[in-house]
Amino acid sequence: MMKLSVSGSLAVVLVAAAVAAVLSPAPAAGAASDTYVALGDSYTAGPNVAPVDRVAPLGCARSAVNYPHLVASTLGLQLEDRSCTGAKTGNVTTTAQFPDQPPQITALTGTTKVVTLGIGGNDNNTFRDVVAACIATDSLTPTGTPCKDTYGSTFVDQIHADAPVIGAAIAKIHQIAPAAKVFVVGYPDILPRNGGCYPQVPITDGDAAYIDGIETELNTVLGDQSRLNNAVFVDTYTASLGHDACQPVGTRWVEPVVPGSKAATLHPNAVGMQADAVAVTAAIRNARTG
Repeated sequence: MMKLSVSGSLAVVLVAAAVAAVLSPAPAAGAASDTYVALGDSYTAGPNVAPVDRVAPLGCARSAVNYPHLVASTLGLQLEDRSCTGAKTGNVTTTAQFPDQPPQITALTGTTKVVTLGIGGNDNNTFRDVVAACIATDSLTPTGTPCKDTYGSTFVDQIHADAPVIGAAIAKIHQIAPAAKVFVVGYPDILPRNGGCYPQVPITDGDAAYIDGIETELNTVLGDQSRLNNAVFVDTYTASLGHDACQPVGTRWVEPVVPGSKAATLHPNAVGMQADAVAVTAAIRNARTG
């Protein structure tokens, strides 16, 4: 097991202290009758972040300590977590993902008070295809920007084409749950802007920046659609800079491809989920007092 340096240990202590300060339960922040519905994909569900949510459909690989659970505990909200690994926007609004996982939006009612939505990365299989394509090209040419050279704007074009789908999902949430405040949660930093960590994440330095740009564009689209559809965008990317999958144990909030044992590959680990919970909790509190 990798040993933390003194500076790394201090960073862990400081992060833990900040999380404890923000996520300490505050009964006055919300009544127990307030209902919170969490919708989203694996970046909400938290696959491989122990312990498992035992009430979740098996295929969803949902964590009992993902950010929805942490937020609900902090704010005294009654949680209905429908997030599910692999979910696309259609699985939120119209299409059953598994026989025991109907469209996530069916959890909403007229009395729902808070909704978080973390979605978009699986639409058009964007995240999966980006990672698979770049690992394939970069394994053959492990220098330069072979993935960018091959695919160019393909993935960003798909993200922009998907923008109306995201907007329609937010609008449908408002329609079904008119009393709810809707929070669209962005994606944290996965790979560094400047330089990768081949072979821990088998992507070249240049293509790590290329992938980061694709993710940044997705977050921009999510923010734009939030503003256009009366939702609050929760930026989880900015705080996660410097905590990407290329950082050492104790610093990273996202797991690399190798070894990547504390969460699914290129997904938030437990500390990453705590950081997301801090951002979402702050956004909900701000909305209530603003």
